[in-house]
Amino acid sequence: MKLKRIRILLGSIFFLLTTLLFLDFTGTLHHWFGWMAKIQFLPALLAMNFIVVAVLIALTLVFGRIYCSVICPLGVFQDVVAWVHNRRKNHRYSYSKAVNWLRYAFLAVMVVALIAGIGSLVALLAPYSSYGRIASNLFQPVYIAGNNVLAYFAERVDSYAFYSVDVWIKSLPTFIIAAVTFVLIAVLAWRNGRTYCNTICPVGTVLGFLARFSWFKIYFDEEKCRSCSKCSKGCKASCIDFKTHTVDYSRCIVCGDCLSDCHFDALHYGRKKKAVRAEVQVNSHDDKGVDKSKRSFLLATAMVSTAALAEEKMKLDGGLAVLKERKVWKRITPLTPPGSMSAENMAQHCTGCQLCVAECPNGVLRPSTDLMKLMQPTMSYERGFCRPECTRCSELCPAGAIKPISREEKSSTQIGHAVWQPFNCIVLTDGVECGNCSRHCPAGAIEMVPNNPDDEESPYVPAVDETRCIGCGACEYVCPARPFTAIHVEGHEVHKVN
Repeated sequence: MKLKRIRILLGSIFFLLTTLLFLDFTGTLHHWFGWMAKIQFLPALLAMNFIVVAVLIALTLVFGRIYCSVICPLGVFQDVVAWVHNRRKNHRYSYSKAVNWLRYAFLAVMVVALIAGIGSLVALLAPYSSYGRIASNLFQPVYIAGNNVLAYFAERVDSYAFYSVDVWIKSLPTFIIAAVTFVLIAVLAWRNGRTYCNTICPVGTVLGFLARFSWFKIYFDEEKCRSCSKCSKGCKASCIDFKTHTVDYSRCIVCGDCLSDCHFDALHYGRKKKAVRAEVQVNSHDDKGVDKSKRSFLLATAMVSTAALAEEKMKLDGGLAVLKERKVWKRITPLTPPGSMSAENMAQHCTGCQLCVAECPNGVLRPSTDLMKLMQPTMSYERGFCRPECTRCSELCPAGAIKPISREEKSSTQIGHAVWQPFNCIVLTDGVECGNCSRHCPAGAIEMVPNNPDDEESPYVPAVDETRCIGCGACEYVCPARPFTAIHVEGHEVHKVN
């Protein structure tokens, strides 16, 4: 059946390329396929990208819930799991009534969470974000480990097409949530196909309501139907009742499986002349006049090089000296990335999809552990600092939580300010000269001054000019004091522009 083949082809392309966006740590694929993250329904809605939202709604009103079977990576992931399980066990599903009270309850929770700015609930329920967590926390480490194996062997033949990257858990709570989500969705898909989509997913509920009024639908030709039940047993959305010849269009994802399963040509996809009731029934006894005109989809795919461009590693003063493990400062005000504008904007728009965390080349972004902002990105400087020339997170955020920002704008945006802690500074505790923070500050906001202004022989310590500091964290990153650094960055609730 052409419909099924087209759906499988398009779904595979979208699924593979969207997944690679989370796996690719070089940022190469983003320049080609970053738009795939921005056409996801909820991120586009939060980013107020009304053109994308209007197009997705129009597609649903014309073709049905093809978004769920083609564009949504979590939906395609469920299909993959169900396919693996059903390779030797065909026709094992059955029709069941929609649990509408539960569907709309989850939708109500999502709406309330969006209005109240409870980012943790939004992140847990958003389908794209759920898959993003799975891809970035479970799939990306495996992908990077494979890259590191290639880098190991490539180095031994004097090839630098690959370079080694650290594999580390950015947030244990987020990793656990991703693992639990993976298991939950996989089990549901393994047992009952699209249960998650048609019971929990709020995006599926919204699109399902619109799909009831779609122009093209799957419908029965009752004269040809032999009530063999193959369509109901093969429907992973459990939305086909062969006994009454009805289809629940609010749950049908137009996968086309039923069309290929029917050996009597009793199921068709198209537009009927007679009006269809707004509920779920189809009452037609002939298929004459049905529009069977061919619809073609233009596909454009490009092969991109997997060779990564090695970035120059940052070195601390002291060469290869081994440093003690540092402890993380508990910031009074968390840091949000340049372009997020404020903590409030981040809370209201971020869906916690982890794309920015997975793509951050400096190891600065990681998921928050704050219960109200769980899994939304926050900044920490143990593994690097926020380089003024890097704007990758603002370029790829699909939800508008991090607005696009130029390098010039980033260099003049204050996301926080550095705070010096004299009781940790090795100049005072160990009696040695340092000045790392001053030498590495890209904004020139730190000056070394005598600790005692009246004594020129006194040791020189850092003085921070808060009006010039942009909060990039270079000073905190290079500070040699352990276990706590002598200088750290406190965030601003609302970003300032110099």
